Amino acid sequence: MGQTPQLTFRKMTMDDVETVAAIEFKSFSLPWTLEDFWYETIRKDSISIVAELDGQIIAYACVWISFDDADVANIAVDEKFRGRGIATKLFAEIIRLVKLRGVNALTLEVRVSNTAAIKLYENFGLRSVGRRKGYYEDGEDALIMWNTKL
Repeated sequence: MGQTPQLTFRKMTMDDVETVAAIEFKSFSLPWTLEDFWYETIRKDSISIVAELDGQIIAYACVWISFDDADVANIAVDEKFRGRGIATKLFAEIIRLVKLRGVNALTLEVRVSNTAAIKLYENFGLRSVGRRKGYYEDGEDALIMWNTKL
């Protein structure tokens, strides 16, 4: 009998950028550029990781660290792999990694219409603390979410 596919996480490298950008392009209406992701691979104040399933990159996250706070700047799961709990595992890994860096608060912005993501973040203790009016290029508002007790 075959082995169960194994989900693993590792630091994003420059070699991953094209694959990550392809997921980004399919996931967002105003995607980051290749250059944005290249920069993430060398930033000292960033934790940028990929999730692999049997060696194939299927998700990524970029988190910016500022003293003891972290800002989830970008996170996505390949559309073919959504609904399988991968985002939950990826977010748990983000929290594990930021805690190792001494972070005790985590923030992010999320579309008010993205109920699945909001539920995920709430399950990790993030709470809505405000709204950014017209935050997205199409005019949609963003919820500002925080967890100050990692």
